[in-house]
Amino acid sequence: MAALRLLSSGLRLGAIAGRSGGARIVPARKDCALCFSTSPRHQAKFYTDAVEAVKDIPHDATVLMGGFGICGIPENLIGALLKTHVKGLTVVSNTVGLDDFGLGLLLASKQIRRIICSYVGENALCENQYLAGELELELTPQGTLAERIRAGGAGVPAFYTSTGYGTLVQEGGAPIRYYDDGHLAVISKPREVREFHGHHYLLEEAIKGDFALVKGWKADHSGNVIFRKSARNFNVPMCKAAETTVVEVEEIVEIGSFPPEDIHVPSIYVDRLIKGEKYEKRIERLAVRQEGAGKHTSEDNLRTRIIKRAALEFEDGMYANLGIGIPLLASNFISPNMTVHLQSENGILGLGPFPVQSEVDADLINAGKQTVTVLPGASFFSSDESFAMIRGGHLGLTMLGGMQVSKYGDLANWMIPGKKVKGMGGAMDLVSSPKTRVVVTMEHCSKANEPKIVDKCTMPLTGKRCVNRIITERAVFNVHPKRGLTLIELWEGLTVDDIKKSTGCAFTVSPDLKPMQQITM
Repeated sequence: MAALRLLSSGLRLGAIAGRSGGARIVPARKDCALCFSTSPRHQAKFYTDAVEAVKDIPHDATVLMGGFGICGIPENLIGALLKTHVKGLTVVSNTVGLDDFGLGLLLASKQIRRIICSYVGENALCENQYLAGELELELTPQGTLAERIRAGGAGVPAFYTSTGYGTLVQEGGAPIRYYDDGHLAVISKPREVREFHGHHYLLEEAIKGDFALVKGWKADHSGNVIFRKSARNFNVPMCKAAETTVVEVEEIVEIGSFPPEDIHVPSIYVDRLIKGEKYEKRIERLAVRQEGAGKHTSEDNLRTRIIKRAALEFEDGMYANLGIGIPLLASNFISPNMTVHLQSENGILGLGPFPVQSEVDADLINAGKQTVTVLPGASFFSSDESFAMIRGGHLGLTMLGGMQVSKYGDLANWMIPGKKVKGMGGAMDLVSSPKTRVVVTMEHCSKANEPKIVDKCTMPLTGKRCVNRIITERAVFNVHPKRGLTLIELWEGLTVDDIKKSTGCAFTVSPDLKPMQQITM
């Protein structure tokens, strides 16, 4: 009530303001409403030279680098860092860019000492420096990375997550740095584990940066920032988690040009702003469809057989995340009478088909870095928001590929020991919620004709006892975390004995065993 009484009296507020060293409140006049004027402690500084905006980044600084793949990366600020010749950087980024673009440029100039990321991909330069002992590489599940950054910006020192339980992330021992003779110099540490409500969680520490380099679409002269389509990704949480945040945008507009409710990052998080001089906006994986082309193929092969069976897993109104390859191709067979909301972990809900050439947009990609479209009713959001949906069990279905699945549902699909390590990306997060049904699509045997359904996985795990169903070109299994495998469908022409010979563990046969189903359009 005291506050209401104060607000009712402009003269009294004016008197108070006169004695105050803080906000200045102007007495009400007859011709205007009560006016508030402040002298902000924080105000974004505007630059015209990208080098000037980053020249004080010191050697050995920790830099948060926005973007997903090469979508939404701060191209101009990366170019400026090249000119400062700063060394020994620890860079936090979802991915490491290409050999000749994005972070790859800073790797080529050997300005980076350590990278914390979720996915290396095809960057040969990063791999070579890592194996030669020139670069430290800490691989972190994508959702955990996003949440560690979000926590850093929110003042939360650490948190518990189910992602990575039972894997190298929890157990420790993953190579971070090698000596130049190939021996291990630094390995990851095991995580503290606690049990909550019957489920296991590991402790992850927050990430804060000395600087964040971020790419926005537009900013106003107050320093408020908005992003375009899927280029929001890691940029949003990184804005909030650094001592100094530097944002480059394509356009700087007048205050009031976009409504307050449309602002993605308020000015309080932004320290420096610059309009980017030029943007290449390179596309990592151009994926297009032909005008008038049909959604699916009638080609009869083993891969199509798996796809047509996988498509039967969709239900009307379902929210689902589909891995690249067979799972994503299964979406081509969704009935036109059915609505399935496809989520992409880089920040899209409502994925549509690949674009025709005229629809290609560098700011609109899926988690596989392929160009895509969205359907009416779609939405865009940041990476930390995306993984809140995933870990929180808000998806009904996760469908992804596999290298091995054990009889109790352990999944291995991100690393083959002794071969190139690309990183786990978002896979560990996608299988972390017991509320989300996990379906694995894969060929029954490897190229060496070894079973991929095994008694115990020999490859590093993605998730422990997380798989609910396996679909191969030969059979369909239900998986129970305690009872194991049950064969429920069999491809026409094969026998149960055929499946036993090609499966690396025991299984039971359903009394209601059926021929393997195929969707018809």
